[in-house]
Amino acid sequence: MKKSYVGALGAVCALLLATAGAVPAVAAQPSDSKAPVKAAPAKPTAKAVNFAGTVALSNCSGSVIRTPGSQPNDPALVLSNGHCLESGFPGPGEVITDQPSSRSFSLLNASGSKVATLRATKVSYATMTDTDISIYQLNTTYAQIQSSYGISALTLNDAHPTQGSAIKVVSGYWKRTYSCNVDGFVYRLKEGDWTWKDSVRYTSSCNTIGGTSGSPVIDTTTGKVVAVNNTGNEDGERCTENNPCEVDENGNVTVRQGINYAEETYIIVPCIGAGSKIDLTRAGCTLPKP
Repeated sequence: MKKSYVGALGAVCALLLATAGAVPAVAAQPSDSKAPVKAAPAKPTAKAVNFAGTVALSNCSGSVIRTPGSQPNDPALVLSNGHCLESGFPGPGEVITDQPSSRSFSLLNASGSKVATLRATKVSYATMTDTDISIYQLNTTYAQIQSSYGISALTLNDAHPTQGSAIKVVSGYWKRTYSCNVDGFVYRLKEGDWTWKDSVRYTSSCNTIGGTSGSPVIDTTTGKVVAVNNTGNEDGERCTENNPCEVDENGNVTVRQGINYAEETYIIVPCIGAGSKIDLTRAGCTLPKP
């Protein structure tokens, strides 16, 4: 859980790093070929990804999120990590629901400037079991945020993310965006006492740092949230705090120092009903229950 803010001075150094992606080689068409040359299929147009709808917490990042079925007058929701809770880390097996909260969030516009302070009424749901999420309900609706600040909530994708897809991790805390791809999926990601299922592994250019915990992971083709950033292996240690390890179906352990991870968010969508209510009994909801 290194992605909650710890040691700002050390983390600032990481902000100076930049990476360059490799350019793939293109096979040449043989000059004596008689076959007609087929045009390459058009690549999907990437969606513009910026800071609009992201938030900064006191120790983490987050975003105002909605489901495809959310209505304008529903109370708005903020998504972050379970380990970003103001009350501390939930224990293994612990699930928090409907806990009163007055936590505040700095709402950012497209350029990353703060435009408002949003306030929670409760922690609707939080856990670090199987996943690492916290969902806060606000005292304002989606329509009120749109009307007052011209900012729309980010939409959760209701489908599993795709390996190889281009993504951006957008940190409201640091006002920084990381660009990379989904490298693959981890059967079990184990860190200290906690274990997460089917986690997203980034390619190395998403070298996220402390304070990026809770950042939305946005698919650049759809513009939708597919995961929430949560951890990475800092020191090459095996399965310890701040050094998660990958465990496959056969129990084999892999350690990838410097690689970072996120938790998928499509599993949240079936659990949110009318009025932004978290209902763990809804059909298709697989989030852990208290």
